Amino acid sequence: MNICQFKPFLGTEEYESIKSCFDNNWVTEGPKSKEFVKCLCNLMNVRYGVLAPNGTLALYLGLRAMGIEIGDEVIVPNFTFIASANAVEMCRAIPIFCDINDDLQININDCERLLTTKTKAIMPVHMYGMSSNMDDVCEFAKKHNLKIIEDSAQAIGIFWRNKHCGTFGDVGCFSFFADKTITTGEGGFVCTNNEEIYECLLYLRNQGRINRGTFIHPKIGYNFRMTDIQCAIGLSQMDKLEFIIKNKKRILDTYKNLLSINNKIRIIEPINENSNHIPFRICIITLNEKSNKLMEYLKENNIETRTFFYPLNLQPCYKKDNDIKLEKSIYYYEHGICLPSYTVLLDEEIKYICSSINEYFINT
Repeated sequence: MNICQFKPFLGTEEYESIKSCFDNNWVTEGPKSKEFVKCLCNLMNVRYGVLAPNGTLALYLGLRAMGIEIGDEVIVPNFTFIASANAVEMCRAIPIFCDINDDLQININDCERLLTTKTKAIMPVHMYGMSSNMDDVCEFAKKHNLKIIEDSAQAIGIFWRNKHCGTFGDVGCFSFFADKTITTGEGGFVCTNNEEIYECLLYLRNQGRINRGTFIHPKIGYNFRMTDIQCAIGLSQMDKLEFIIKNKKRILDTYKNLLSINNKIRIIEPINENSNHIPFRICIITLNEKSNKLMEYLKENNIETRTFFYPLNLQPCYKKDNDIKLEKSIYYYEHGICLPSYTVLLDEEIKYICSSINEYFINT
């Protein structure tokens, strides 16, 4: 077998969905985009939403609309894709890194030590298809008068206490990159229940004006739009969301069953029952050794894996004095492996992956 790490779940439905864009000669942001936004808002039960070209720019839009300015500090988990921090830096603000819990979510107890007079916001990142503890985040933010921007790039369909991720804070930001639960190739979404923030988003993403077709621009803004072609694909993906979620859960259950005999690894799952779990990745931890040798063994057996995210405080572009209090994010990077998890992954492929993992530990 030759099993890749991930592949998008795309078919003839997506191919056919874009035909109407050409039939109607409307390929830029238009009716399909409006329909896609409505569909997303309905899923999340949120009042307002706007599109963005990608998840990084969704975060940037959200931060700007919240009022994050030059020199402000935003608390960001040390364990996340670098875009979370980069969006803060794009605002010429400063990302301040905190550690994580054993479910890879933000450790709110570590945030107290990071507070300064410049701290203006906190960015929980809902990792790997699980929710951060939003009770803790909201309580912390209220206590210290901080704004909340939720990085929900991996959290379509993820809920905390039956409320969709991205709808707890001032803004929530999503990504539709190729490896996300639903994809438009590239694309992003910002949602909010705050009318003032929503109006600011409209100006920011549309060259400083509310409507197109006018050359009078009341405010400074930019082009952060998507196309109807992308949104037609997104609507087709939304039609498949129930099927995607069902298969993601099947994949997780199969992995759990086949790896249950192995006491040298742990599958990452929510540690709090208030979060559901749609595995964005199947994540395992090697308990007694670092993960690099197992990853090499799986590669030799034609199984493509991926490391966890490299800690932000160690990134060459952000590296500062090593913070020993960020030890968990470093530990999980060194011990974590993302296994294949795409929607149409077959049971026989999962059996091959799991037997290879179990054989590695038997032979070492």
